[in-house]
Amino acid sequence: MPLRSVPPWALAVLAIIYAGHTHADEKPLWEAGLGIGTVAFPDYRGSDQTRVYPVPVPYFIYRGDFLKADRNGLRGEFFNSDFVELNISVNATVPVDSSEDHARRGMPNLRPTVEIGPSLDFHLWHSNDQHLKLGAVLPLRVPITVDSSPQFIGWNFSPRLNLDVQDIAGHAGWNFGIGAGPLLAARKYDDYFYSVAPQYATADRPVYSARGGYAGTEFISALTKRFPKYWVGAYIRYDTLQGAAFDDSPLVKQKYYVSGGFGIAWMIGVSKRTVEAND
Repeated sequence: MPLRSVPPWALAVLAIIYAGHTHADEKPLWEAGLGIGTVAFPDYRGSDQTRVYPVPVPYFIYRGDFLKADRNGLRGEFFNSDFVELNISVNATVPVDSSEDHARRGMPNLRPTVEIGPSLDFHLWHSNDQHLKLGAVLPLRVPITVDSSPQFIGWNFSPRLNLDVQDIAGHAGWNFGIGAGPLLAARKYDDYFYSVAPQYATADRPVYSARGGYAGTEFISALTKRFPKYWVGAYIRYDTLQGAAFDDSPLVKQKYYVSGGFGIAWMIGVSKRTVEAND
C-alpha cells in the first residue's frame, strides 16, 4: 500500500479525538505535545484501495469556557448541562487522485472536503465513580469542497451511541471508548462520491445516479493512555455499506472494511493555570 502525504486536517485525528474522560478535577487550561503516527483507510467509503498515511500527531487539550479541544475534537460549546451539550462538530475527507484509483480512472478527482455543523450531545448515564459513561452524539454537518471554487454538497448526519471506560480493567490512566451508529446523507452528498455521469460510463462502469438516504453503519473503538511525558493512542473502525442507498453503485467495490491507526506524542508544554474539567 503506497505512502502519501495528507492534508492538514488529518494531523490531529489521533491525538485530540480520543483523549478519554476522567472525573471532574482541577486540570491545566491547556496541554500540548507533538509526535508521529500512522493511519490507514480506503480512498473513499466503498473503495477497495487502501492507503497508509504517515502523519505528524499534535496533542492538544484546551479547556476554555467556550472553545474546547479534547476527546470530542475541536469545538465551540454553546450550551452545557448535566444532560445535554450543544457543540460545533467538524470532520473532513481526503482528496482522491482518480488516476490512482482503478474504480474512478477517467473520472474527475475527488476534492478534499471540510464538514461543519451543530452537534447535540446527550449524557445518558454514568456510574457512581464516573468510570463508565454512556452518551448519544447527534452531529449534523454541511460538507464543503476545498478548492478554488468551494461547493456545498448537501449534508450528512451520523448519530451514534458512545461508551467510555476510564481505567479499563483496573489499569489507571488507560481509557477505552467504543461507539456505533448509522450514517445518513443527502442525495447531493452521495452523488458527489458515487454517481457516474454518462460521459464517464464504461463497459464495467455503467451510468449511475445516487439517491441519498441511509449510507451504512460504522463501529469505532479507541484505546489511549496519557503518561506524564507522553501520550499513546490507537483506534480501529469497522464500516459496513450493506443496505446503503448507493450500495449498487459501480464505484462501491467493497461493502465491508476495517481501518485504523496509532500514534505517540511527547508533551512539550502545560499551562500553569488550572480549571475544573472532566475531560
